[in-house]
Amino acid sequence: MILGRSFEDMCAQMYYRGKMFGFVHLYNGQEAVSTGFIKLLTKSDSVVSTYRDHVHALSKGVSARAVMSELFGKVTGCCRGQGGSMHMFSKEHNMLGGFAFIGEGIPVATGAAFTSKYKREVLKQDCDDVTVAFFGDGTCNNGQFYECLNIAALYKLPIIFVVENNLWAIGMSHLRSTSDPEIWKKGPAFGMPGVHVDGMDVLKVREVAKEAVTRARRGEGPTLVECETYRFRGHSLADPDELRDAAEKAKYAARDPITALKKYLIENKLANEGELKTIEKKIDDLVEEAVEFADASPQPGRSQLLENVFADPKGFGIGPDGRYRCEDPKFTEGTAQV
Repeated sequence: MILGRSFEDMCAQMYYRGKMFGFVHLYNGQEAVSTGFIKLLTKSDSVVSTYRDHVHALSKGVSARAVMSELFGKVTGCCRGQGGSMHMFSKEHNMLGGFAFIGEGIPVATGAAFTSKYKREVLKQDCDDVTVAFFGDGTCNNGQFYECLNIAALYKLPIIFVVENNLWAIGMSHLRSTSDPEIWKKGPAFGMPGVHVDGMDVLKVREVAKEAVTRARRGEGPTLVECETYRFRGHSLADPDELRDAAEKAKYAARDPITALKKYLIENKLANEGELKTIEKKIDDLVEEAVEFADASPQPGRSQLLENVFADPKGFGIGPDGRYRCEDPKFTEGTAQV
């Protein structure tokens, strides 16, 4: 949780210093959800995220170096600098991507869960992998959400749908955008458990997550979990955050999940102030080093320009230096280069 918070705070600094470009959406305040779920998973389990994906990637094991480098658009990033803030992906860690458009990751997650079931029941492989799909409250008014709940329940897929309900869909209050603000109720409507949990309490999230993950591994099907949480910053770093009431922000700031966990650890004599400060110092050093690594890393070369765009870039006349070359013999090499 400290890594997630410290990393996102550093992202804000780097964004305003011009090291990152485009939209950058931070996760401050929601760390209990990512940690509570993802730290229960194995490496072969899959995670699908949204545009607020940095901390999900870090929780799944993608290194701070690789995530920061991706944010800097460098070749050492987890997507070689071609994904950026909203598209964190790592095949090695089964981090199946951040998705910029709301709801588009849910069908991907449903497909990943179907793959697990197919391996187990059709190919007779020893596979009990589960998939966790993260998305926000605004997404729950979209068609993909309902379609995938239906398919997941119909086939008893090993998936957990995790709604990170931070009460705001950009500038739209959750209470003004849905006929029934209790999202968890939509689970039973499709024949799966629906659970509401305090998303600011990592221990409560972990308890609910443990039950849902265990249920999925046993082949008992999906679960819908609504985590009521709150983002401490604006929708993105380009958002002045003037729409939310100051009293509402103060109320949730007082329920900071990291502060609450520190208090619990100390009161229950599970750790002391010195030990916690040592953790914070270690994380600060790790994040600083990630920035230094990202800053010193090279930019992607021109030859990467059409990677992941065409299956065979050479078939489109793209040379190894990234330059377009015309194959027509009427032109000389010099005039054919653009």
